[in-house]
Amino acid sequence: MALRKLKPVTPATRYYSISSFEEITKDKPEKKLTAPLKKSGGRNNKGRITSRHRGGGHKRKYRIIDFKRTRSDEATVLSIEYDPNRNARIALIQYADGEKTYVIAPDGIKTGETIQSSNEAEIKTGNTMQISAIPVGTFIHNIELKPGKGAQLVRSAGTSAQIIAKDDNYCQIKLPSGEVRMIRSVCKATVGVVGNIDHENISIGKAGRSRWLGIRPHVRGVAMNPVDHPMGGGEGKTSGGGHPVSPWGLPAKGYKTRKKKNINDKFVVKKRKK
Repeated sequence: MALRKLKPVTPATRYYSISSFEEITKDKPEKKLTAPLKKSGGRNNKGRITSRHRGGGHKRKYRIIDFKRTRSDEATVLSIEYDPNRNARIALIQYADGEKTYVIAPDGIKTGETIQSSNEAEIKTGNTMQISAIPVGTFIHNIELKPGKGAQLVRSAGTSAQIIAKDDNYCQIKLPSGEVRMIRSVCKATVGVVGNIDHENISIGKAGRSRWLGIRPHVRGVAMNPVDHPMGGGEGKTSGGGHPVSPWGLPAKGYKTRKKKNINDKFVVKKRKK
């Protein structure tokens, strides 16, 4: 999971760092577990840009990940692979009858190991079970919010949540943001920390590398003209004389956009922001 710095033979590679990919054991994905992926360029079904600064990027194939883990029998880890659609690594697992699926690869998992999705499974990295069957204090990831829907929380590289308390129907989970939230005890979670921990330390190094990832340039509002942005214009450099806002005038710093009466507030024990 280490990082590799390149020899600075060009101006860009002076600040460039990449993953060593030492944990990767297979170059090409399992063909039956891939699907075509069409780029939207940040546009909705009407062709209007609803998510700015997106477009281009390298061509990808989607890897079909098993987030539900419905099979209770043991599976063997065949390989650890790179996934261009997420910052975590993925593991190819195979069941006794020959069925193969992809799962998010936890930190420390190796090829040849067996993992299982069952309440009777051992408490070890990679095993999935209901939160009620996992001891308090255990680090978990791939957490369901609704039973049977599949994992929705804590799926990115290096992240983990922690079980801090249990009740009959709910467990209190401390999420990576610091928020403590109640989640139903019958929801599933996977033991361990998501792999590729060093991902957060990668230095992009040059603008072109962002373009490979499908990220287009982001222009500052103060660099625009008044016709293009509320913070644009002015003689010399200025922040516009007011609070920072979006191009449509919505405050950009400190303004709470969460609904005042959010239906999920009853599940939040402690907010991520004090």
